[in-house]
Amino acid sequence: MQAEKEEPLFVEDTVYISSKTTAEEVIKEISDKLLEKGLVKPEFYENVIGREKDYPTGIDLGVVNKDLPNIAIPHTEGEFVNVRRVIPVHLENPVTFKNMIDPSSSMEVRFLFIILNNDPEGQSNILAQIMNFCTTISANDLGTFFKSTDTKAIYQFLNRSFADQDM
Repeated sequence: MQAEKEEPLFVEDTVYISSKTTAEEVIKEISDKLLEKGLVKPEFYENVIGREKDYPTGIDLGVVNKDLPNIAIPHTEGEFVNVRRVIPVHLENPVTFKNMIDPSSSMEVRFLFIILNNDPEGQSNILAQIMNFCTTISANDLGTFFKSTDTKAIYQFLNRSFADQDM
């Protein structure tokens, strides 16, 4: 039996820039694009939004470095996705998400890592890789990365950074 080649976490044609102004609008916009590509199931959007209400994903990167923007890592159960991938989304406008640590508080977020994972065992591994990325890359490089509006540059930086993690 031949081992399956593991799919890459990042694919260049699924790196996005969004000018939407609410979390729901951004997630809807990206969900529609992912559905068109066959990467998610039709119920994906509703389930991400529903999960976000119960288990917020906003993360304050100010604890890593005060100059870094906040991020969010929206995701849902594997039954609503068809692949294992991380969808990076640069936000042109700050978007409000609830704080993962303190769900009663809101925060302005500037970048999303939307996790698509059809393997329920791997969800925490992907989340750990994203957090490792945010805490081990130099603050200067991360600051430049989070400001980038070039999808190719975002893809290349992530691909290189995650390949270096050896996880």
